[in-house]
Amino acid sequence: MNVLVVDVGGSNVKLLVSGAEKRRKFKSGRELTPAAMVRGIHEHAADWHFDVVSIGIPTAVRNGRALREPRNLGDGWVGFDFEAAFGKPARLVNDAAMQALGSYEGGRMLFLGFGTGLGAALVDEGHLVELELAHLPYRKGTFEDSVGDRGLERDGAKAWRRSVFEVVELLREALVADYVVIGGGNVKKLEDLPPHARPGSNARAFAGGFRLWGLESPSID
Repeated sequence: MNVLVVDVGGSNVKLLVSGAEKRRKFKSGRELTPAAMVRGIHEHAADWHFDVVSIGIPTAVRNGRALREPRNLGDGWVGFDFEAAFGKPARLVNDAAMQALGSYEGGRMLFLGFGTGLGAALVDEGHLVELELAHLPYRKGTFEDSVGDRGLERDGAKAWRRSVFEVVELLREALVADYVVIGGGNVKKLEDLPPHARPGSNARAFAGGFRLWGLESPSID
């Protein structure tokens, strides 16, 4: 079974198929609808054979359906039928959840992605649980207000790092996680990591996409 993995971000759509050595990508952005994305995939992966599709998108997903429109993409994601569009079986998850599944190394793992906002997912004994923690109340705002880009810009790097350490430990204890994987674009701005945490890699999203179909790709890093 060949799996096509699609990692949809606010700037680029990244693609990888089973057995391929190099990823491909094309531009994303606020005008990207799901129909336009499917057309872009057919164009950029025309010579790739695939049987099934894994798709990670930056919004809340439940039971393979988007619950709301992504903030940094075009409209039409809620209710879009990806299986009909591709003519193949497709599995849709939150992008942080897909990276979490690809980062998993056993036990009970919490994944936190620090970037524009806060992405989160839990993997418990191999079972993926998608989480929406970003907008829960924290201090005088939300978790995202403190540890997302807004908090970094408002508070400065030193105070932001303190907030990250506090939030990581708070959520690890609340969710009884054995360890935390920290991903997202802002992980590189941490001078060191909180206890029980290790850095993630955006490339692990592709590993997660393969794992959605029970396949392993140990060469991805």
